[in-house]
Amino acid sequence: MDRANANQSGRWTLKEVPETGSTNSDLVREAENGAPDRSVLRTDFQSAGRGRLDRRWEAPPGLNVLASFLFRDVPEHPHVLTQVVALAGAEVAAMMFDRDVKLKWPNDLLLDDLKLAGVLAQSGPIDAGKGRASYVVVGIGINIGWAPDGATALRHGVTIDELEDTHQSPSNVVHAMCPIIDSLLELDEVERHQRYRSRLATIGRNVNVSLPGGTSLSGRAIDVEPDGQLVVVDECAMTHRFNTADVVHVR
Repeated sequence: MDRANANQSGRWTLKEVPETGSTNSDLVREAENGAPDRSVLRTDFQSAGRGRLDRRWEAPPGLNVLASFLFRDVPEHPHVLTQVVALAGAEVAAMMFDRDVKLKWPNDLLLDDLKLAGVLAQSGPIDAGKGRASYVVVGIGINIGWAPDGATALRHGVTIDELEDTHQSPSNVVHAMCPIIDSLLELDEVERHQRYRSRLATIGRNVNVSLPGGTSLSGRAIDVEPDGQLVVVDECAMTHRFNTADVVHVR
């Protein structure tokens, strides 16, 4: 990471570039080259961004948050890092845009039940001494001024100048997320999990769960456990737990 051009903010090292292929890929590479804990890379435009299941995530330059966060202090359950980045995005949306944003398991942000943001994590190699990943990079894309079909944005049709004038630019959003992430990571596990669950829209919803390999299951989501597993009761009253799956809320 070009630290000479980085913006230092407390314990965070923030770097902003006009364009790149993927902030996650770039920050993984920087992590391998020794970038410090809590480095952030934000771009105005990324040409090769991907979400879960290799879905493209591309937005017009300067209108949306496209950023990745590097964590070297990896907890026992690394999904916590994905949760806190998603939760920070939701809380900043409430604070800066007065929007009631919810979370959808495992990693989406919703506004009025439409997708507002996606989160994608990549782990580094296992640290043999710690028995866990040596680092995790968490990327997030938040629709501020533009959204693809079927999704939504915090401020549809807004210009870059309007975002700057109202201090709602992608850069300001990312800066505001950093101290919130800090505060969330300082909570004990129980309180942090409760904070996450309180904003989770999936609990209590009928869901379709698509699993790797093409199988699927329908049921009612009743909980997300502290280890990150989604708990679903199917139509035969059998309980299932999922670590990884694609979930659709059924209206």
